Amino acid sequence: MAPGKSNEVNSPSLSRKPWRVTLTGRWNLITRTIIPLVSQPSFTAGGSGSFGLSNISFTAFLSPANPGKLVWGVGPVATFPTATSVNVGSQSTWGLGPSAVLLTMPGHWVFGVLANNVWNIAGNSANNMLIQYFVNYNLPRGWYVTSSPIIPANWNQPSGQQWVVPFGAGFGKLFKLGKLPINGSVSAYYDAVKPDIGPDWTLRVQFTILLPKQLLGL
Repeated sequence: MAPGKSNEVNSPSLSRKPWRVTLTGRWNLITRTIIPLVSQPSFTAGGSGSFGLSNISFTAFLSPANPGKLVWGVGPVATFPTATSVNVGSQSTWGLGPSAVLLTMPGHWVFGVLANNVWNIAGNSANNMLIQYFVNYNLPRGWYVTSSPIIPANWNQPSGQQWVVPFGAGFGKLFKLGKLPINGSVSAYYDAVKPDIGPDWTLRVQFTILLPKQLLGL
């Protein structure tokens, strides 16, 4: 891949149908774990790129068991300094903050938005917001088309260098690996707004492990 572009691979991530635990007749606990593998080309001529594990994040949402047409959840998000290289993530920052999600599913469509802000509780200073809206249209045989760009903001950076705003789309399919349901997708995003140093494009290949309660025996 040419310099100025990046290839980001998230595998696995419990992002489309995370693990859900029934706490009471009125409330569920929904967890979402993202384990990202990132390939980052060099931004300088003759430089070498980086590939490795970035920062693992874990979110726990408290959500109504019978939400109606609008599904929502709120809870904490935590990030961990699991990066194998400083070029793909932080190796010192432990982060914590609030997170919220809203979604609705009219007919074949899925519309939603997820947002969080994470501050450092140990390690290097961090103050990062993330917004991810998602639009899916479900097709026959488990296929779907999707747009779910990740819009981050680093509030520690100076004005004009804080935001990344991508636009793009992709496709995916639900399938089984043995008895284990998997949600796989491929999408590409152009960074219309970005810092002076950063990729122009992101290619995201994502595999989401689905853990239905029947499989877990809950």
